[in-house]
Amino acid sequence: MKIFAETERLILRELMPTDAEGMFEMNSDPDVHLYLGNKPVKSIGQSIAEIEFIRKQYIENGIGRWAVIEKATGNFVGWSGLKLIKEVTNNHINYYDLGYRFSKRFWGKGYATETAVAARDYGFTELKLNEIIGIADINNLGSIHVLEKVGLKRIAIFDYDGIKHHWMKIEKSV
Repeated sequence: MKIFAETERLILRELMPTDAEGMFEMNSDPDVHLYLGNKPVKSIGQSIAEIEFIRKQYIENGIGRWAVIEKATGNFVGWSGLKLIKEVTNNHINYYDLGYRFSKRFWGKGYATETAVAARDYGFTELKLNEIIGIADINNLGSIHVLEKVGLKRIAIFDYDGIKHHWMKIEKSV
């Protein structure tokens, strides 16, 4: 099991099949999916498939979302990190997206910002990226705030599956 990054309170490691229950708790909650198209998962099998899909990204792309684990408790909090997007979005392709998703019981603890900083730094130092993109529903003020706190700037508003989203970006400082 590879650990990609650590923060003061969290371990960011590869997602494992044993994370399925935590993924199901997170992704079956309608509140978690409020700004994600309102499509919560209905079975643990869907969570197992999602983990397999992300693990395949590690092999094919060298990166994918990471499991977020509380150091103090060992609890699965959710996922965070970078993902290589190979489909056209807002007229862009082959870009690295910074994202995060957590079970509701872990909201409000600053974990999104903590993990976003770690992912941003990993992208610039380890992956040698020149820029990182963030996408957020224009009504998801919490996520927009996190992306801005870690340095992403609002570039444009675009239509993503019929919903207005911010296209945000941070470039590597020279």
